[in-house]
Amino acid sequence: MLKSINPVEVVFCIANITDLNNSLLKSHNEKVAYLSYRIAEQFGLTEEQQQEALFAGFLHDIGAFSEEEKLRLLKTEDEDVHDHADTGARIIESFHLFKDIAAIVRYHHVAWNDGKGRRHNGEDVPIASHIVHLADRIVVLTDPNLEIIGQVKGICEEIKKFSGSVFVPELVDALLKMEKRECIWLDVLHPKTIDNLAADLKFSRTKIGLDDGIQLSMMLANIIDFKSPFTAYHSFGVAAVAEKLARLVGFSENECKMMLIAGYLHDIGKLAVDDSILLKPAKLTPEEFNDIRSHTYHTYRTLQTISDFETINIWASYHHEKLNGKGYPFHISGDEIPLGSRIMAAADIFTAVTEDRPYRKGMDKCKVTNVLKSFVKDQSICPFVYTAIEENYDELEEVRANAQHMAEERYQHVRRHA
Repeated sequence: MLKSINPVEVVFCIANITDLNNSLLKSHNEKVAYLSYRIAEQFGLTEEQQQEALFAGFLHDIGAFSEEEKLRLLKTEDEDVHDHADTGARIIESFHLFKDIAAIVRYHHVAWNDGKGRRHNGEDVPIASHIVHLADRIVVLTDPNLEIIGQVKGICEEIKKFSGSVFVPELVDALLKMEKRECIWLDVLHPKTIDNLAADLKFSRTKIGLDDGIQLSMMLANIIDFKSPFTAYHSFGVAAVAEKLARLVGFSENECKMMLIAGYLHDIGKLAVDDSILLKPAKLTPEEFNDIRSHTYHTYRTLQTISDFETINIWASYHHEKLNGKGYPFHISGDEIPLGSRIMAAADIFTAVTEDRPYRKGMDKCKVTNVLKSFVKDQSICPFVYTAIEENYDELEEVRANAQHMAEERYQHVRRHA
């Protein structure tokens, strides 16, 4: 039974899927994270500070929700460059163990400005913020289509031009000491760099309890849901309903916590779906719908990278499988679908039809039960789980509404400056 989670693996799994659908963005966060870690190491920061720089590198752009904004940030640091950093910090600080990482992300575009960059808006700027800023600009200057070693001298010369004005001189010095280390630069473009680094890092063995794991998965649910105003707090409703259903049918306390995590992460695969499809207000084409259908596959492959997440992964990733075998993407049926996955499937449907969306109100009780009964009749959802919903409908609806109300407040807090 799962009792603890490796937070490094969770953050790494996000890096493996973020911007998967855009070749220009692919691996940007991984490269920034890796270089941030190496610069922090060269600069002589502690192992804990190196880990914080690594995590901040992975998460530095999560406040930029659209691909258009992310692409713009690669090209220029304009007047509103701090907006996405502040939004990202608001998301990250919801997980209490990442408070210091949130501060790094908030200020990762602050220029050194001959020392004035030690503070910004009356607050101290962590040295790791300047490290992530430097790593980010190095990656922007790197052409992934060219041999890397031949680019290093030119990149370092370009960075040196802005030593003191944009970048901390001592950090530039640390970079120059890394210039001759071919292994570092080859790692930047190596497809398995992060996987290899995860295996080597001493702090990658750190574990957190399930309660902290729930808080971390809630933070990740914000990244998933906030991409689209149509589903800005959907995962919170699904998680709350699934967890309540698990309790009603007799799951243990640990299993209920695992169900919460699975609920928060069940749509993580949508990070691999193009924004134009997720945000499309009109009816999807068959090709676009196929892209949407792929999200459960991406959820499965992403969560596979986290050791000890096998059960959580199955509960999360099978939420569009059906008892009649006509679900997706694995087309399993009947007893092949575990009870946890059946609960998740029913919770997803229940939440989808009862929650309000910008383009329509949620269904009333009568319509919801009719919809669910039709799904039971054609063997799309489990009759046992439906009975639990029918017998506890009002309680489940209250659980969903309360969870999504709290998520909406969180959404407004995060997006108020976005």
